Parts: sequence; structure tokens; C-alpha cells
Amino acid sequence: MRHSQFWSLIDDVFGDAYSRTLARELALDAMSSRTSVQALDDGEDPRDVWHALCDQMDVPLERRDGGARERTVPPPR
Repeated sequence: MRHSQFWSLIDDVFGDAYSRTLARELALDAMSSRTSVQALDDGEDPRDVWHALCDQMDVPLERRDGGARERTVPPPR
């Protein structure tokens, strides 16, 4: 997954306004309490950050594609 795909997904799943705040403010347990932005800046794979965010926000697997069934979201490792 590329960074651009991460940002597209977060906007689609959480909405344009809320997604950026969520990425900057929510500390992710699976990312050592770093935010999504911090984890990405530290070089974490966007796929791992995406699934950590979705896990913490209880987003079901079937909604992690942002409603675009043609979009392929790599599964969690």
C-alpha cells in the first residue's frame, strides 16, 4: 500500500474532515502509542498503520476498503 492509498482510504472511511484529525491525534496501541502520522513519518508500512487504525476504531474488515469493492486492501500481516 502506498501513502496516497492510505490517505484516500482514511478519507473514504472516516470522512474528509474527521480523518486528518484522527490521523494526527489518535495514539495507536499497535504502533507504540504513536499517531498514524507519526508512524508513517517513522517509516512504518502504510498497510500496517491502516490496519492498526482500523483495529483501534473497530472498523470491520468488509468496510476497510472505503466502500469501493474494486479497491484492493492488502490484508493484515
